[in-house]
Amino acid sequence: MPEAKDTLPYRVLARKYRPVDFTTLVGQEAMVRTLRNAIATGRIAHAFMLTGVRGVGKTTTARIIARALNCVGPDGTGGPTVDPCGLCDNCKAITEDRHVDVIEMDAASRTGIDDVRELIEGVRYRPVSARYKVYIIDEVHMLSDKAFNALLKTLEEPPPHVKFLFATTEIRKVPVTVLSRCQRFDLKRVSQETLIGHFGRIAATEKIEISPEALALLARAADGSVRDGLSMLDQAIAHGGGVVDAAQVRDMLGLADRSRVLDLFEKTMRGDAPAVVAALTEMHESGADPAVIIEDLLELTHWVTRLKVAPDAAASVADSERAHGLALAAKLSMSTLTRAWSLLLRGLRETLDAPAPLRAAEMVLIRLCYAADLPSPSDAIKALQNGAPVAATVTPAVVAASPAGSPAPRGGANGGGARLATQAVTTALAQPTAATAPPNPRSFTEVVALFEARREARLVHHLMHHVHEVRCEPGLIEFRPEPKAPVDLAGRLSDLLGQWTGRRWIASVSSDAGKPTLVEQKAAQGDQLRSRAEADPLVLAILQTFPGARLDIVRRKGEQASLVAGLMPAADEPPAMDEYPADDDIPESEF
Repeated sequence: MPEAKDTLPYRVLARKYRPVDFTTLVGQEAMVRTLRNAIATGRIAHAFMLTGVRGVGKTTTARIIARALNCVGPDGTGGPTVDPCGLCDNCKAITEDRHVDVIEMDAASRTGIDDVRELIEGVRYRPVSARYKVYIIDEVHMLSDKAFNALLKTLEEPPPHVKFLFATTEIRKVPVTVLSRCQRFDLKRVSQETLIGHFGRIAATEKIEISPEALALLARAADGSVRDGLSMLDQAIAHGGGVVDAAQVRDMLGLADRSRVLDLFEKTMRGDAPAVVAALTEMHESGADPAVIIEDLLELTHWVTRLKVAPDAAASVADSERAHGLALAAKLSMSTLTRAWSLLLRGLRETLDAPAPLRAAEMVLIRLCYAADLPSPSDAIKALQNGAPVAATVTPAVVAASPAGSPAPRGGANGGGARLATQAVTTALAQPTAATAPPNPRSFTEVVALFEARREARLVHHLMHHVHEVRCEPGLIEFRPEPKAPVDLAGRLSDLLGQWTGRRWIASVSSDAGKPTLVEQKAAQGDQLRSRAEADPLVLAILQTFPGARLDIVRRKGEQASLVAGLMPAADEPPAMDEYPADDDIPESEF
C-alpha cells in the first residue's frame, strides 16, 4: 500500500493570522504609539496591565512586547526594538511558545498562593538566554486575595531583569494596590470598518469569495472582537464551501434580513398587528431567532433615533438604506421612538426569559402596535390645558393607504388598538376637565385651606401661627402680622391668590387687634369639644370602666385630619354630644 502523505494539521484563522509585531496589530493605534515611544526612548515599565473585552489582542500584545524586549537582531547584537526581527532565536522561540525565559501563566487555573510563591521563587534567578525574564499572567483578576497580596512586594520592586505583563477582561476585580504598580493600557473594541477591512484581506489571502454585505454582517456580529469575528468567518467559509454570501451568514447566525426587519419595523409603527404577527412568523420559519429579531428592532430604533438627531450618522450605509432611514427619522416623532425603545428593551428581557420565545416576541410586538401612536404625555397635558379632547399622535410616514384610499386598519380587525387606547386616554383625561373651576375662597379659613391644598407649607405655617385676621372677603384680606411673620407676606398672598383664582386680590396689613390666630381658635374649639365630650354619659362610663384612660383628640363627625380641620364653616352645626348615636345605633360597617 502507498504510504500516507504527511499533512499539516489545519490551523484556525484566529491562530493563523495572529499578529506577531506592532505593524500587524489591528485597531489599537493609540496603545501601539505609546509602546513604540516607550521602547524607543528606553522608558520601559516593569509591569504592564492590559485590559479590554475578549478577542481584542491582550495576550497577543503581551507576546509582542516580550519579543520586542528580547530581540537581538539577525546578527545577535541588537537591543530592545519596536520592530522585532522575527529571525533571531529569541523571536522564533517566543513566537512558538517555547522560550524558557518567557513564562506564560493562566490565572484562571492557577489561582492560589502556592502558584504565586513558585513564581516569586523563580523571579530571583536571572534569565537563561534572553535579556529579560518575562511573566505573562492571563486573566489575572482570577487570582485569590492571598495570591495578590503575596505578589505585591515583588511587583513593586522586581529585579531589573524581570518584566510582568498582566491581561484581564475584568479590570474592576483587580485590587487597586496592584493597579497602582502597573502601567495600564485599555485596548478598545475594534470598529466595524476596521474589522471589515481586516476580514476582507484575510479572505483574499485565503482565496475565498465573500460579499461585502456578508463581511458587514460578520463585523457587526463580532461586536469589536477580532477573534470572535475570525471564528465566525472560519465557520462561514466551512458553511459556504469556499463561497460566502449574506444569506449564508444570516442562516448561520440566525439573523433576519435587514430589509425584512425594516419592513417589520414600519408595520409595527403603523400599528398593523395582523401583518406584524404574519411577518414575525415567516421570519421565524426562515430560521431567525425571536430574541435576535427583537435585538435587530432595538438596533434599528436606535439607528433611526440617531439619524433624527444627527443625520450624518447614515454616511456609512448603503444609499437605499440611508434614504429609508432618513425618511423614517423625519416622520417619526422622538416620543414615538423613545417609547418603542423602552417597550422593546423590556420585551427583549421577557423574550430571553420566556419558555416560548416566539410567543413572547409576538406579545412584545402586539403591545408595541397598540401603543405605537398613543399621544405623548406632553400632548395629553397640552390638550387638557386647552380643554380639547386628546387625539392620537398619528405618524403620517407609516400610515399606509388602503385600496379605497382610506387609512389602513390599525392593530387588528376591530379597528386598531391605538384608536381604542386613545379613546380610553381621552375619556380618562377629559372627564376631570369639565368639573374643574377656579377656587373662590370666601373666608380666611378657606384661604388657608387653599394654600394647604397647593402645598405651600411655609405660608400655611405663618398664616396659622403668626397672623391675626382683621377682615376677609372675596378679593380682600386685612390682617395683623406677628413679628415672626415674613415682611413680604402681603405681596405673596396677593400674587398667589391672583394666580389661583383668576381675579385680583388685595392683601394689606392692619394695626387692629383682629381675631386670635387660627391655631388659637383651633385650640379653643378643641377645648370646647373636649369639655362636651367629657360630660357625655357614654364617655364618662368608658373613662370609669378603663381607669387611666383619657381623651386625646376630639373631632366632629366626618371631619378630616387637616391643619385647618374644625375651622371650616359647615352646612350644619355639629350635633351635641347627647345627639351622637349610641353604640347600639351605629351600623356595623361604620366601626
